[in-house]
Amino acid sequence: MKKRITEYVEYIDNLIETKGTDDWGREIEKHLTQIAFFAHERLVHLIVFCLVAVCTVGSIIALVISGEIVLLPLIIMLFVLLVPYCMHYYLLENKVQYMYRQYDKMVILKEGVDKAFSERL
Repeated sequence: MKKRITEYVEYIDNLIETKGTDDWGREIEKHLTQIAFFAHERLVHLIVFCLVAVCTVGSIIALVISGEIVLLPLIIMLFVLLVPYCMHYYLLENKVQYMYRQYDKMVILKEGVDKAFSERL
């Protein structure tokens, strides 16, 4: 997923920078579809990230209350999952937010600054 979203964002950046299309309407439509896909992926990863975080905290609390050292491997495994999930969710969140800004730039290229933003207000 990281490779896919990074390559797609670079493709759109290049398209915007070079003004590489005559059909901005179609590109905007495709971009909105990709935003929806990545936003859904972001939501799924947020849910999983929160679940792993809650399980980690619950395991730590159980270890403190019960004193059972048997829980320590579980806590370590959950931390090993939590860190990559945090990093991946961070990437998805920032890239999707960046894609929103790309969308705004694409609308400006299609309609011009005045028309693009006056219709949104």
